[in-house]
Amino acid sequence: MPKKKTGIGMSITIKNVTKKYGEQVVLDNVDISVDKGEVVGFLGPNGAGKSTLMKIICCYLEPTSGTVDVCGYDILKDPLEVKRRIGYLQESNPLYVDMYISEYLEFIARIHDISDIRQRVGEVMELTGLMPERRKIIRQLSKGYKQRVGLAQALIHNPEVLILDEPTTGLDPSQLTEIRQLIKELGKDKTVVLSTHIMQEVEAICDRVIIIDKGKIIANDSTENIMMYQSKSLIEVEIKKPCPVKPFTTFSQGGGVRVISDGGESVRVEISYNTGEEIRDKIFEYAIANHYIVLSMSKNERKLEDIFIGLVNKKD
Repeated sequence: MPKKKTGIGMSITIKNVTKKYGEQVVLDNVDISVDKGEVVGFLGPNGAGKSTLMKIICCYLEPTSGTVDVCGYDILKDPLEVKRRIGYLQESNPLYVDMYISEYLEFIARIHDISDIRQRVGEVMELTGLMPERRKIIRQLSKGYKQRVGLAQALIHNPEVLILDEPTTGLDPSQLTEIRQLIKELGKDKTVVLSTHIMQEVEAICDRVIIIDKGKIIANDSTENIMMYQSKSLIEVEIKKPCPVKPFTTFSQGGGVRVISDGGESVRVEISYNTGEEIRDKIFEYAIANHYIVLSMSKNERKLEDIFIGLVNKKD
């Protein structure tokens, strides 16, 4: 029996992990720690290295160099102990579609050597909302319910850590809401790591965001802090035409000014400024001094997508 390391306060510890395929570097010296009970999102474009990192954590791939511990066990030295503590839903969500839901989950439960199989299958079906469809063959299920079956098989052995690779791919808006809420509920009792390239996913579910691009970690912070990271607030101003000069060309409040549209009877500009600053009075004063007629003014929320693009562009 492998001996668990002592003094481990993290569910997952990744140190100096690099993965290469020949000369191609897929992961480049990655360092990440995930606390117990955290819901962490790996965010990045397709091909960024998210799925590769998850497969390494789950012992499906070996790193070229570096170490990974899951719940105190090394993925290379104690892979079986690691797998016992992980529930994994991969992106393709492979299922035996000719089996009934309960039949499939009982099969997975036997693989995990669960003692009271029927009781546990009933528990996870209830937890994942599968009971209304319990008499159906898997191929008869909607995409949303198939994802629920995938989550149920990942949960059947009551793992400490859930690894979810693109868990909401291909779902319609209603299904998205249901699966996101389910993942958030699961995060109350388990450590959850999910990968996605959908910005709203991270904002809706995660406590922390790890942004990956071209195999490198370019940001690692709480969702709230990431949203504020080197960002500025935005305010949109609509000005009646004709304008005596080009709108707000000399207006400077720590940010930039760009024209959003210039057609019809008005010009719309977007002004960025330091978060926390009160800027509306200054805009009105500037407009009066320059003989602008302000038709409307509205604050635009900074989106995670803007932050991501800004971070990637800064890195490049």
